Amino acid sequence: MNYRKLGASDLLVSEISLGTWLTYGTGVDRDRALACIGRALDLGINLFDTANADGRGAAESLLGEALAGIPRDRYILATKLFAPMSATDKGLSRAQVFKQLDASLARLRVDYVDLYQCHRYDIATPLEETLHALTEVVRQGKVRYLGFSEWPPHCLAKALEIPDVERFVSSQPEYSLLWRRPEKTVLPLSREQGISQIVWSPLAQGVLTGKYPPDSAPPADSRAAHATMGAFIRNWMRPEVLTAVQQLKPLAQQAGISMAQFALAWVLREPNVASAIVGATRPEQLDENAQASGLAVDPALFVAADAVIKPLLFGDRRK
Repeated sequence: MNYRKLGASDLLVSEISLGTWLTYGTGVDRDRALACIGRALDLGINLFDTANADGRGAAESLLGEALAGIPRDRYILATKLFAPMSATDKGLSRAQVFKQLDASLARLRVDYVDLYQCHRYDIATPLEETLHALTEVVRQGKVRYLGFSEWPPHCLAKALEIPDVERFVSSQPEYSLLWRRPEKTVLPLSREQGISQIVWSPLAQGVLTGKYPPDSAPPADSRAAHATMGAFIRNWMRPEVLTAVQQLKPLAQQAGISMAQFALAWVLREPNVASAIVGATRPEQLDENAQASGLAVDPALFVAADAVIKPLLFGDRRK
């Protein structure tokens, strides 16, 4: 496993990280989830990304259980706040920062998290209020560094202008061969400001593994066929997308790697990407994904992949 520096922090994060969204605490049974987390540690994955809203705390609780007893310097914990935890608990207000962080720490069974991320931008709370509250929890020692996910670029720019607050070191956007929106503004601004990307859905919810032929029903044990985990993948299950993905197979074969490894290596070709978050429902999936770290792929193959995918892209949005 290779490691990259996370923005202007002193954190070295694994190029492949493990996330809990839609899986642990909800979509995957406890024993398999614990096995996946254990395998991740064995493979050198040190970054675990979760959120308070993942299973309404269930993912954090399971992660806390799995990591209990593991030396704290062996792993980096990243969690988030913003999404509703009850009818009244939501957003990035000062009160919510303190309340949700303490609840997350209790579920994770730790005294601090390495990275505390604003899950989305909160238009209902003054930005200054959010950043001053986050600065307080950093200076209290409950959080080491701050990050954000899917903020509009103009909101990030405004945050960078506020004086006497802790700076963001990470951005968490969706980014993959099929989804390029961060390339327009987020990546250039982040490079200038010492902010790294920890990208989610680098495999487009598994579609870029090539396991979904356009003319067949999804395998019964796949995410696409799952009652809860399959909701988001439907965005990518269009015949024209699945057909194009099948055309990437010869490129991966030419590189001597799997489709998943090819897609992850494509994301990691970008120096501003510190880590690519993968989900796993079985430990062996992590064995394959972890091997994408440090892969040297002929850039010409990525150029060819772009040519295949380009007709599906409309500016910076999905068609």
